[in-house]
Amino acid sequence: MTGKLTFTMIKPSAFKAGYTGNILTKFEEGGYKIIALKKTTLSKEQAGYFYEMHRERPFYGELTDFMSSGPIIAAILEKDNAVESFRKFIGATDPAKAEEGTIRKIYGKSLSENAVHGSDSDESAEREASFFFSLLERV
Repeated sequence: MTGKLTFTMIKPSAFKAGYTGNILTKFEEGGYKIIALKKTTLSKEQAGYFYEMHRERPFYGELTDFMSSGPIIAAILEKDNAVESFRKFIGATDPAKAEEGTIRKIYGKSLSENAVHGSDSDESAEREASFFFSLLERV
């Protein structure tokens, strides 16, 4: 996935608020091609495994509770320099600090309910995409 692909999730609060269609449209308008897409709901255990790297952080329990609280949309997106450009495109983790026009500024509610996840490296994008999608689903 080096360079061209990234992974994202539309988080439960944004899904519940009915923002999925608008967010997916913004992705496409931003030049991201949707390679794979699915709606699913994570169990608390699955959310814990996905966010394993944060296990020792104080927000881990709250994060896994939130991410297992309702449906999410998982997606693999394609664009040159995908990871870096997508992180800029979605905005700062805290919607209050995100630039105007970014996904998190428009649709995020708070630091913990910031509408979307975006991979932070090519390695993370590969791991995260593999968590949700088989090779067959990426064709």
